[in-house]
Amino acid sequence: MSKVNFRLERALHVALIRRARGANLSLSAFIRQVLEQAVDERKRYVFSSQDEILATSIQILSILATSVGQQSPKALEQGMAQARSILLERGLLAEANRP
Repeated sequence: MSKVNFRLERALHVALIRRARGANLSLSAFIRQVLEQAVDERKRYVFSSQDEILATSIQILSILATSVGQQSPKALEQGMAQARSILLERGLLAEANRP
């Protein structure tokens, strides 16, 4: 196996670490898969099954949030604050969205 060494801007490095954690992969494994995708002639997306799960989860949570919001706006507000915190921690929400 070949070894590759290169430099990254700090912001890109941090973003890659967050995405790797979000995919439950080491940084090396995540970058390897991204590079494999880049040279894949079929141009498929490496994490497509995770995207499908995410899309379904978003739809379910949207319905649930609408229902909770109608019954208890305060509970919805607390839940959304917790969700933002978790998303920020995992690098899935831009820093500009910090509370």
